[in-house]
Amino acid sequence: MTEGRSCPLAYRYQPASLCAEPVPVTEEVLYVIGGLYGNPFALDEIENMALAEERQGRSVKLVFNGDFNWFNASDELFRDINSRVLSHTASLGNVDYELATPSSGAGCGCAYPEFVDQAVVERSNQIMARLQTLAEAHPDIQKRLAALPRYHCLLFGGLKILVLHGDPESLAGWGLAHESFSAGNEQNLGQWFRASGADVIASTHTCLPVLWSGDVESRSCIVANNGSSGMGNLSADARGLVTRISRTASALEPVAGLIAESGLRVDLIPVNYNVSAWLEQFDRLWPADSPAANSYRERLLKGTSLTPGDLVFPSII
Repeated sequence: MTEGRSCPLAYRYQPASLCAEPVPVTEEVLYVIGGLYGNPFALDEIENMALAEERQGRSVKLVFNGDFNWFNASDELFRDINSRVLSHTASLGNVDYELATPSSGAGCGCAYPEFVDQAVVERSNQIMARLQTLAEAHPDIQKRLAALPRYHCLLFGGLKILVLHGDPESLAGWGLAHESFSAGNEQNLGQWFRASGADVIASTHTCLPVLWSGDVESRSCIVANNGSSGMGNLSADARGLVTRISRTASALEPVAGLIAESGLRVDLIPVNYNVSAWLEQFDRLWPADSPAANSYRERLLKGTSLTPGDLVFPSII
């Protein structure tokens, strides 16, 4: 069975094409928001965080890099999440892609590697099937999702910020996953930075956060994977995370961060949303023994096994 593990050809792209035409950004702060997973309370908090920055005199650009849908399995919540996210800059995740234009045999489109248990894969396929049925009742939203790009390259303070969902070869690639860094499998990083010309690659998709920095041909480069903005990422910590990119420090204490030689700060900032309110709604949508409850409810309550010290990896190039 390959559904949920295969990667559709339409997900593929060439690293050299990703930053060919960077789009200038005039705002002073970027929030890169991956893995919202249909959590409206996390979205409320992210919008409040941006407003707080603006009250302090810093303009903010919100960039959603995919999988903003997942748990939002009601007509009202589906429309609410998509309407709000699509008012900002957004690109596709595999979830959003499969809701707009389902790929035959792709299942959830997650391209799960072998280390992910088959039961997890099958539950994700079941979640996707339910969402696809729901999305069919909202063809206007499907059309807007289908029009989204698979990545963005932004010119920010003279640096190229490549915002994508998986890795520089695939929308659902796992090359920037925490598991890849932990296993020492970062051999493609230098090639990806050289081919794309990016200075920062901001990713998500693989659900666990990562920060990496290193020199590629005497150029300081950074990888930031925010894990999930709509679920907990750390041990005994239910807060989501977003990637904040700026030359100014955040008023919020980052759980981890890097400062490039250029002075650019890349931080993982907590999203301290109303967990109790979200669990109440989640439980109505996904009751006990549903695929989403079995796969994710424990994480919504308790986070993961990671500590902040587990997030930052040294250069291997």
